[in-house]
Amino acid sequence: MKKLLMLVTSVASIMMALPAAAQFAKPEDAIKYRKASFTVMAAHFSRVGAMASGRAPYDAKAAAENADIAAAMAKLPWAAFTEGSDKGDTRAKPEIWKDSAKFKESADKMQVELARLLLQQKQATSMRLKQPLARPQPPAKAATTTSAKNNPKEPSRHQPMMS
Repeated sequence: MKKLLMLVTSVASIMMALPAAAQFAKPEDAIKYRKASFTVMAAHFSRVGAMASGRAPYDAKAAAENADIAAAMAKLPWAAFTEGSDKGDTRAKPEIWKDSAKFKESADKMQVELARLLLQQKQATSMRLKQPLARPQPPAKAATTTSAKNNPKEPSRHQPMMS
C-alpha cells in the first residue's frame, strides 16, 4: 500500500511540475509553491542525512521512502522561479535571474544527485547510503589539513570512516 502511495505521489509531483508556471496567477503564488516544495524536500532529505551520519538509527525502509520523496520533490520548485517572483517574501538571490543558465545547471545537477542517491538507496546497505552524502574537501583546504603521516596522534580527515 505504501509503495502504491509513493508511486502515486511521485507521478502526481511530476505531472504538477510540468504545467506549474501556468498555474501561478500571481508571483506570490509561485513563491509559496517553491517554498513549500523546498520545505518538504529538506525535511525528507534531512532524515536520510541523519541516518547516514549516525544521528539517527539506520532504517532501510524509512531511508528508501524518504529518499524517494526527496527525489520526487526535487523536480517541483524550479517551475516556480517565474518572472516577477524575484520580489516579495523570498530569499531567492538576484543571481538566479541574472544567470538563469547557471541556476538551471545547478538545479539539474541536484536532481541527478538525488536520483543517484535514490538508486543507491534502493540497492543499499547503510554504508552505501553514506557515500553520496560525503563531501570532499576543497583542494586548498585539503592541502592545509594535518595528515596522519605528519601527526600520528591526529587521524587524517581524508581517511575513510569505515573499516
